[in-house]
Amino acid sequence: MSGADTRASAENSISLHQLGVVCGLAAGAWLGAAEAPTKLVTMGVSPFVITLGMVGGVFVARWTIPMTLKGSGFLFRDLRQNAHLLVWALMAGMLWVVANTLTVFAIRDVGLSIAFPLWNSNSLVGLFWGWLFFHELRGASTGSWVKVMGGATAIAVGAAMLAYATTQRSGIHSGRALLGVLAALGAGALWGTQYIPYRKAYISGISPLSFVTIIACGELLATVALGAAFHGGMGALFQQLAMARPVLFWLFLGGFCWVFGDLFQQYAAKYIGIGRGIPLSNTNQLWGLAWGALVFGEFAGLSTAGRGWVIAGSLLMIAGAAAIAMASAGASELRSWKAAMERECCRYGLDAQRLQRALRGEDALDQAPPQRRWWEALAPLAVVCLLSVLASVAHRPRMAFDSGWMLILMAATGLFLIVGATFLWKRTRFC
Repeated sequence: MSGADTRASAENSISLHQLGVVCGLAAGAWLGAAEAPTKLVTMGVSPFVITLGMVGGVFVARWTIPMTLKGSGFLFRDLRQNAHLLVWALMAGMLWVVANTLTVFAIRDVGLSIAFPLWNSNSLVGLFWGWLFFHELRGASTGSWVKVMGGATAIAVGAAMLAYATTQRSGIHSGRALLGVLAALGAGALWGTQYIPYRKAYISGISPLSFVTIIACGELLATVALGAAFHGGMGALFQQLAMARPVLFWLFLGGFCWVFGDLFQQYAAKYIGIGRGIPLSNTNQLWGLAWGALVFGEFAGLSTAGRGWVIAGSLLMIAGAAAIAMASAGASELRSWKAAMERECCRYGLDAQRLQRALRGEDALDQAPPQRRWWEALAPLAVVCLLSVLASVAHRPRMAFDSGWMLILMAATGLFLIVGATFLWKRTRFC
């Protein structure tokens, strides 16, 4: 069987809806795991230094992973064909930085287990923007509406139940709890709005691997600007970074791992829309719960009633995710999606056929991508060297955690990476 026949067989066996669901669930696993390093804020590290350390890992990963998978020639040609999206990518990156910084404040004030469900209100915000701007769920059957809306609501309610349960544990200072709650809700609103550039990008035909490289530039610029303003200048910011040198490895690694989750989230938004993809990726609440409770012991002292709320909230979130997973877009809704795509074509003078190829998971470049360059193979090596340097000066955090559960959760997230990447390769070749 030829390579083309093999891919055609994979396309017939894996629908775009199935691919989007797998990517959404894989995103939840990796986004949940990557938030664990932000627990360092409880050790007195500045929230802006934590964000800058994570953004360093994010920036490196957003360039090296796409370059390794598709090559620099593919990336730059794709960006040239979609130059109108550059400003949207920068905007998305800046929104992410502000939201991520707010999450660090929230974790400091109310803990990871409580902050997670509050900022995951972004799924409802994204669902609204998807309906309003991109015609998602317009023309959908009543069954699809019930599954998506009911599933998203179930995830939000389940998250609220988890938040209620975890407020019963000891260790939360009521004086700062309100600020932590507001910070988490603000992060949710900003992240929900960030998905507008995501969806706009993918109905314009750009590859997620290309789009995230420009998002990284917006993230880095906004992080440096916020950190310098908060600490009173660049000199003071670098001084704070020097003081945090023993933990920079963990922050950098957390940011690097976060990009795997974000890439899966980007593909989910591309193939099943933000109304379905984002609630599925918000199953990261379950992973955040696992990291907070099993690894960091955040549920110590939780009452029996509180544990019951945790179990009920978790089951409700799982049921919501299952409902969304079964809500594939019908022919009428797909026509509404096509209308939104045609609007982008008229606005920016885009080729409708090229965009349709992109939304089917095919290569949307006008020409064959150039040959890979030899120096692109150095990108993974450079990452390993950088991580080695940071690890050589890293200290084990002086905080209690369960290494056994940490290894189990790391293995589980690794399994999601393998399954998600395999689906993407077989169905789209990472297009």
